[in-house]
Amino acid sequence: MAICHPFISRQKNEYRSAHKRFDFFLEMNMKLARASGSLGLVALAIIASPLAMADESFWYGGANVGRSSATIDDQRISNGLSTGGFTANSIVNDDRSTGFKIFGGYQLNKNFAIEGGYFDLGKFGYTATTVPAGTLSGNIKLKGLNLDLVGILPITDKFSAFGRAGLNYAQAKDSFNGTGAVLVTNPSPSKNDTNYKFGLGLQYAFTDALAMRAEAERYRINDAVGNKGHIDLVSVGLIYRFGGKVQAPVATAPAPVPQVVAEEPAPAPVPPPPPRFEKYTLSSTELFAFDSAELQMPQPKLDEIANALGSNSEINNVVITGYTDRIGSEKYNQKLSERRAVAVKNYLTNKGIDSNRLKTEGRGKANPIVVCTDKKLPALIKCLEPNRRVEVEKITIERRV
Repeated sequence: MAICHPFISRQKNEYRSAHKRFDFFLEMNMKLARASGSLGLVALAIIASPLAMADESFWYGGANVGRSSATIDDQRISNGLSTGGFTANSIVNDDRSTGFKIFGGYQLNKNFAIEGGYFDLGKFGYTATTVPAGTLSGNIKLKGLNLDLVGILPITDKFSAFGRAGLNYAQAKDSFNGTGAVLVTNPSPSKNDTNYKFGLGLQYAFTDALAMRAEAERYRINDAVGNKGHIDLVSVGLIYRFGGKVQAPVATAPAPVPQVVAEEPAPAPVPPPPPRFEKYTLSSTELFAFDSAELQMPQPKLDEIANALGSNSEINNVVITGYTDRIGSEKYNQKLSERRAVAVKNYLTNKGIDSNRLKTEGRGKANPIVVCTDKKLPALIKCLEPNRRVEVEKITIERRV
């Protein structure tokens, strides 16, 4: 980013009336060019979190900390000193700093959010040693507020990529100090101004409520004496979704033995009896982890059902129904129950069962087996285990003797 020092002059009478001005330019320096290039490619392929996949909108907040950077133009500093009658012997730059930001936002849907916050980009500067003997030091501190529109690209249940564009209102505080032959006439200029900013990032969700971010941002900044440049911030941080569900550990309980409704003998006279149903109820704690639709291995009960269907090819119209407990939103539970039913169907088809014989449906938190009043989440999750289940129902036609 650019900062200029105010007027300087030499401590000799013949130079006191000839005040000269020079400036140096701190421009953008994205040291993680390789990383930001990767972010650009990944943003085309990428990743999503449960936060981004949620159908409903929600509020969130978080904080990031990382490395801020700028490039100091030593040649401009040397040229400026030369116009003031000085020669630069050496220039030592301080072009790295620590930056942070605190933010809050509102996610409108799975692809867009509005986010605002406070940022502090740190302090940058230089010290030049001159002939005639003296030194000139210049520093700038930058902090302010921002408002961004965030675009989100979801790919999986855990990862997302996002890009942002918005405005920043930054306060630039410059400071200059001269020693020896160098005099500074305006040592502490400052300025507030509005500019643009943009960035790219990745996000990984640990739970529905807690996620981690890594991102690279560029802030367009004006210094206190009319020059413009960029400061880059590469940072990591945490984001918390208000109202999200924090997954609690669940103890694995023995799965109930599949229950079979025995077929009764058909009455001897005609007409033939109506179809009979044979139902297998499988505990979700045996099939899946809590809040998951990924089958745990091995699955001896599903292997048993696959063998039974393989040996009875006349059995068609097998209905696989997924259920959840009442924890979580209705939309989320409905989708979770559907994914559980599809996971069981895929397992059976991989065992050689024709997919046309299988039908899936999800009923969310409907038809609960138990009703629990526990207040604490771990106890409530344990109590509601019977409601998290998958039912496999096959239609058989009873034959007359």
